[in-house]
Amino acid sequence: MGSSMCLLISMRLLFFLSIFHYLNSCSSLSTQPECKDFESSALLQFKQSFKINVSASSDPFAYPKISSWNSGERNDCCSWDGVLCDRGTGYVIGLDLSSSQLYGSFNSSSSLFHLVYLQKLNLADNHFNYSQIPLSIRYLSNLTYLNLSLSAFSGQIPPEIFELSNLVSLDLSLNSLYGEFPMEIFKLRNLQFLSVQDNENLTGYLPEFHSSNPLRILRLANTGFSGKLPDSIGNLKSLIELGISHCYFSGLVPTSLGNLTNLIVLSLSSNKFSGQIPFSLANLTQLSQLELSTNSFSAQTLSWLGKQTKLTVLRLEETNLYGDIPSSLKNLTQLTQLYLFRNQLTGQIPPWLGNLTQLIELDLSANKFHGSIPQSICRLANLEFLSLTENNLSGRVDFDLFLKLKNLIHIQLSGVHLSFPINSTFNASTLNLKLLGLNACNLTKFPDFLRSQHELRALFLASNKIQGQIPSWLFNMGKQTLISLDLSFNFLTTFESFNHTPPILPWDSLLELHLSSNKLQGSLPIPPPSISLYNITNNKLTGEISPLLCNLSSIVMFDLSYNSLGGMLPKCLSKLSNLVVLNLQNNNFRGMLPGIYMEESRLRAIDVSYNQLEGQVPRSLSNCTMLEILLLGNNRFSDIFPSWLGKLPRLRVLSLQSNGFHSAIGKPESSLDFPKLQIIDVSFNNFTGKLPYEHFQSWTSMKVANLTFDKDNAYMVAFTTILSPDFTFDNDFSYSMELTNKGIKTLYQKIQDHLVVIDLSSNKFDGEISEVIGNLKGLHLLNISNNILTGPISSSLGNLRELESLDLSQNGLSGEIPLQLLQLTFLAFFNASNNHLTGPIPQGRQFSTFENDSYLGNTGLCGVPLTKKCKISETLTQPPPNSKQDEGSNFPSKSDWVVIMMGYGSGLIIGFVIGNNLTIRKWERFLKNFGRRQ
Repeated sequence: MGSSMCLLISMRLLFFLSIFHYLNSCSSLSTQPECKDFESSALLQFKQSFKINVSASSDPFAYPKISSWNSGERNDCCSWDGVLCDRGTGYVIGLDLSSSQLYGSFNSSSSLFHLVYLQKLNLADNHFNYSQIPLSIRYLSNLTYLNLSLSAFSGQIPPEIFELSNLVSLDLSLNSLYGEFPMEIFKLRNLQFLSVQDNENLTGYLPEFHSSNPLRILRLANTGFSGKLPDSIGNLKSLIELGISHCYFSGLVPTSLGNLTNLIVLSLSSNKFSGQIPFSLANLTQLSQLELSTNSFSAQTLSWLGKQTKLTVLRLEETNLYGDIPSSLKNLTQLTQLYLFRNQLTGQIPPWLGNLTQLIELDLSANKFHGSIPQSICRLANLEFLSLTENNLSGRVDFDLFLKLKNLIHIQLSGVHLSFPINSTFNASTLNLKLLGLNACNLTKFPDFLRSQHELRALFLASNKIQGQIPSWLFNMGKQTLISLDLSFNFLTTFESFNHTPPILPWDSLLELHLSSNKLQGSLPIPPPSISLYNITNNKLTGEISPLLCNLSSIVMFDLSYNSLGGMLPKCLSKLSNLVVLNLQNNNFRGMLPGIYMEESRLRAIDVSYNQLEGQVPRSLSNCTMLEILLLGNNRFSDIFPSWLGKLPRLRVLSLQSNGFHSAIGKPESSLDFPKLQIIDVSFNNFTGKLPYEHFQSWTSMKVANLTFDKDNAYMVAFTTILSPDFTFDNDFSYSMELTNKGIKTLYQKIQDHLVVIDLSSNKFDGEISEVIGNLKGLHLLNISNNILTGPISSSLGNLRELESLDLSQNGLSGEIPLQLLQLTFLAFFNASNNHLTGPIPQGRQFSTFENDSYLGNTGLCGVPLTKKCKISETLTQPPPNSKQDEGSNFPSKSDWVVIMMGYGSGLIIGFVIGNNLTIRKWERFLKNFGRRQ
């Protein structure tokens, strides 16, 4: 009884204590301090300084958090969206306005910097109009977390950030920051997370790291950081992620990286590392992601890789791997991504790859594998991405092998000989392909299984043997989804069952269409308004260009060359404001070249050569300030020399050959005209007067030997990137050139950046050759033949040390051939025939290689190789002393040339060679989240 009474009393006491604690808690909550007035006011002022713009944030779930802020009855800012207050003091300690659709400039006077108690500030994914990071950030000295990523900040990173000594996390990625990264930031004693990736113009280098450095995550990818990785990077024992891909780091990868045994992510891709990949990386057994691709490593096998059994992502493309695929990779059973493309791997594709059943992406393309594709590949049930292109695989492969991979959405088998069983159409209905690459697979017809692929986004069937009509059922394939279609280099003739002329193609989302090098007849097909790249060169199309093409407002590249199209060019062609390349060469177009080119024109290349165009060159071309290539040759233009083109700051190639241009070229309007001009051809016109020596003096790009341009641009190209939700299409339009050089018509598939050419032949230029021409020291080809030039050959031609072809024939030149020409040690072609030259022919060096044809029609010349011997009185002066010679010529060698016909003459034709490089965007994790460029 007593014990029961004690228990009852104890329970009642606990009950009353609980009630007291609850009431005390409620009292405490009810007295929690509200937001301070000065902070509430500061936040409202901050709200008023920005506009809400839906496009300012890329997150699909973005919304304007500050819209709920107001000064009405609920004026306690601690309850506002994105605001966090200290429960004890009421001060604002956290502000999360990420993805809040904020738009406007951000400066140091912002009321935000009144919130001096802030500990966490997140302004990511807004648009601050390329403002600089405000210097007043220093006043937020309590910050531990600062995220300004993806918010359109520009300028240099202020060193004042170093004053934020409590920072644990700093994210400045995905902005437009430039200049040198403040090294002091690396010394912040509490910093564990640092990301400045995707600021391409931000430079810097890594310091020496102390063993007390607490960094756990370091992301510098896609910046201008350079130099060597310090050995002391091995002191960052807490590091779990090192991402420095797409930078400019060089030298050896330090073996001390093997000390970072906590690393989970190591990405060194796309740098300039050399030497061997250190064996010490075998110690990194916690790695989940290893990316070493696209460096300059020496040949190796990486047999140690099997120890990283936790790896899920392994990217070793372009790492100079050779031999068989290391058998140790069979231990990496957790792999979801394996990229080994563009190496020197040989042997057969190993059957054990079928045991890596977690694989989602597998790329073995561009190696030297031979033999057959192993049947075990069908065990990769999770596989979504497969590429086996550009190998030496043999035998015919039953496509049903791939139909067993039910999750497959991207497959590239270009170069693999395929067979399609009768029932493959039924089996393929279980697939939902998004990309299919079957280039050069020896196909003779469109595979029937394509009928069931209604969500296809990219289809590549180029370089097969498909002939006849394009079937009507193909137009239902991916009708709403198809963005890229390549049917080039086949034997296609017409479109089946089109009830209208011209054919209007039905794919609503199409961005790229390649139909070149077929046998297509009839009218020009009209792509949808979405099209960006349309290439239908080298077919048999006839008729006129339909006005419907004026609706292609998004078109970037338009190539109709080498057809039989005719009629007048639509005026709207000059109004397509996104157009970069226009190639209409080798057709039958007549009339005037359309004018009214708009000031915002993006045109970089225009080729209308080999047509029947007439009249004057439209003056509105002067608005095309991006123009690099202008080819008007082989038409019926009648005009004076368009000296006003000299104002185009980027013009590099100008061809007016074989037209009716006339009169004296005259003086340039400015000494700065044609600053970038490298190739000019005005041959076969009716120009008169002196050679344009005043222009020679302003052609500054021709005065420099061994011209060097952007290190990543060895050839003249127009480059553009076409984006889509799943893919990035990187296109370079390489300009090709056919010219008569060294007496041989030669086709350059690409024009080297440093090539310098002047062709003034077959006009009516008179007078003497001025010494001014000797200043054009970058010249590789000079042709002034078939004019009315008189006087001596200028000795200043001996200054043109890069010259490989010199044609002075068919003039009235007199006197001796100057001995200074012996200094032209790269000269491979020389023609001085049909002049009035006299005296001995220079002997030795390059002149010992020239035949009689170089001197015919000069009865006063004597000496080898002519049979006429020189008299004793015609003594030869000793040749000039040896000049310092380069080891080799930068002019294209014979291996670079494709000789298409022999003969003498002159002329210059430039066209386009189109390269298309597909980069799969979907497989990049970061882009999957943000949808931005790589």
